[in-house]
Amino acid sequence: MPRGKSINLFLMDGDVNGRIKCTLANWTGLAFKIPRTSLDMCKDRDELKQTGVYFLFGKDDQTDKNVVYIGQAGVRKNGEGILNRLIEHNRNPKKDYWMEAIAITTSNDSLGPTEISYLEHRFCQLAIDANRYIVKNGNDPTPGNPSEEKQSELEDFIEYAQVIIGTLGHKVFVPLITVKDSQGDCSDELFCKRSGANAIGVRTADGFVVKKGSTISNNPTKSCPEYALKKRQQYKDQISEKFVLLEDILFNTPSGAASFVCGASTNWC
Repeated sequence: MPRGKSINLFLMDGDVNGRIKCTLANWTGLAFKIPRTSLDMCKDRDELKQTGVYFLFGKDDQTDKNVVYIGQAGVRKNGEGILNRLIEHNRNPKKDYWMEAIAITTSNDSLGPTEISYLEHRFCQLAIDANRYIVKNGNDPTPGNPSEEKQSELEDFIEYAQVIIGTLGHKVFVPLITVKDSQGDCSDELFCKRSGANAIGVRTADGFVVKKGSTISNNPTKSCPEYALKKRQQYKDQISEKFVLLEDILFNTPSGAASFVCGASTNWC
């Protein structure tokens, strides 16, 4: 059984919408959640002048999907590290999509160039594998060349960081259907076979997921709700020519999923 974890969240501005400092028992890491509008308030934080990795979170205007950019920041000759890199991104018009950043460093400033390269690479890999957020990195970061002992240490660090980032509101490393969901009782799966559709759905902690490989109706009716049509348009690149889903798709409710699958106003059954 997974063990419980003790997490400390400090509202730096006394506001749930403000900056948050986060630590975890038995973890040397240190995390900061920073709204984009609060970057200037962080200039006195020595921890953010250290080496580390960072995540820029936002939404895609066209698809409304969550997006993330994952980067690394080393200490430069001017003595500036993570914060300086975030400020550069804030000035970059090509990165206007992000609304908040999460910065990960350590309490003892122990991350070197090899460590942050490996962390950036692994976090990108994990985010892509989870397929919950659009990963905005143009290139696959290099993993560096840490020893096997160092890799083991860094994998422990990553495991704790994933817990922190999820706690701070971003399930970027959590697949829509987890191992726990897929290994659950078969009765958790629901089937929809009508109107030309042949789909499988499963309830999860986030809502209702229509599983990859499901076939949806190719002929939406006049009663098909507007939101279902928009969802089909949103995920058009994930629907094959034979109307088979190429990835898992999350819905808030089973009825919303059924309307998407059947192309009509209906409930899942």
